[in-house]
Amino acid sequence: GGVAGGDHLSLEVDAAPGTQSLVTTPAATKLYRSFGARVSRIEQQLVVDDALLEWLPQETIVFRGARTRLATRVQLAGRARFIGWEILCLGRPASAETFETGSIAQDFELWHEGRPLLLDRLRLQGADAALGAAWGLAGEPVLGTLLAFPADAAMLALARSHATGPGVAATLVDGVLLVRARGAQGESVRKALEQLWRAL
Repeated sequence: GGVAGGDHLSLEVDAAPGTQSLVTTPAATKLYRSFGARVSRIEQQLVVDDALLEWLPQETIVFRGARTRLATRVQLAGRARFIGWEILCLGRPASAETFETGSIAQDFELWHEGRPLLLDRLRLQGADAALGAAWGLAGEPVLGTLLAFPADAAMLALARSHATGPGVAATLVDGVLLVRARGAQGESVRKALEQLWRAL
């Protein structure tokens, strides 16, 4: 049903050579309010060796008062191909619950042959200025990130042509396509990323 303060979940995926896999979750992950200083942790290790892995989990919903640490590490080898996303929902807008208290540390690492391609770090406290500032989430409680590797300028152009809405941006760095989407609801951000995933 959900993850409470003090819980520790670990997931390991090993995509063997020649395989093609799409991995998702049966439902959204809910991170409940923590009592005291107890922190919940989710650690995900994805190993892709000369294979194709599509990592498309449903949203992660962070309840007000949750204290959590999320870490995803993708290790690619050989001619591995990867496309994946993570969608973070802060609070529960449908219930008028904002992320006023709590903390979240989210890390996403993408490596190829032992070399870091992307090391992404997000640190937020409840009621943090970044939640409302134009340089941050601009008041939008949902942040989606899509990554694809290997990628080139043609894929970047394709992503930009399919990116809809003012809260979607795409860039290409070191052969990694990085797309960010922010919005008011998890469903709208997921649909925007699904459209990009289909196009790519």
